[in-house]
Amino acid sequence: MYESFAQVYDIFMDNVPYAQWAERIVQLLRGYGAQDGIVLDLACGTGSLTMALARAGYDMIGADASPQMLQLAQEKGEAEGLDILWLLQDMRSFELYGSVRAVVCACDSLNYILSEEELLQVFRLVHNYLDPGGIFLFDMNTLYKYQKLLGDCTIAETREDCSFIWENAWYEEERVNEYDLTLFIREDSGLYRRFDETHYQKGYEQETVCALLKEAGLKTEAVFDGYSRRGVRKSSERMLVAASKSF
Repeated sequence: MYESFAQVYDIFMDNVPYAQWAERIVQLLRGYGAQDGIVLDLACGTGSLTMALARAGYDMIGADASPQMLQLAQEKGEAEGLDILWLLQDMRSFELYGSVRAVVCACDSLNYILSEEELLQVFRLVHNYLDPGGIFLFDMNTLYKYQKLLGDCTIAETREDCSFIWENAWYEEERVNEYDLTLFIREDSGLYRRFDETHYQKGYEQETVCALLKEAGLKTEAVFDGYSRRGVRKSSERMLVAASKSF
């Protein structure tokens, strides 16, 4: 997952408002009592959000299953002089040395979990490592986004040294979106090398997500329309969920 794409991930994600997302996450963390302390960024990717939360004063741990993504995250963190613990771990089986004040998981990373059983396992692990009263913040792409916007469409973008073609195929019965990604990355010689990757994401009903959280021992505090303050709507493309662990 994210092998060749890791090289150019930050280039093509330059439209993601990490600063605004981080600001909203910090507001929610503090609103739920997590003023400081250790925060785990689960599936942290290249660490953009991890570093933003570190700048906000949290003791950050970034965990990701992709060695390529994690290496980039570590290099970026070191360049800024940020003291962040980076862990090469899959979110379905992560292990920590102790408990944390909060867990965050952004950029629809949980949509990569393709079964309710495995999603429940992630939620149980989060519950296990959260402090009593701890908060879990995560976003997911909605079914509406897959069914009405992404499914069966093709996206193409070009930058100075790279370009990609992103073909989507939506399977309604399985509620899975297949991304066939073709990358063209410029090498030092000036020639472009082609890379191909395939990714899968699953869409979940809000009710299913909340039921799995409850089964894992977590309480759903709120569900927002993306990173806004509005409640989730039928036309929401992303939902942001806040869940807590009881004392």
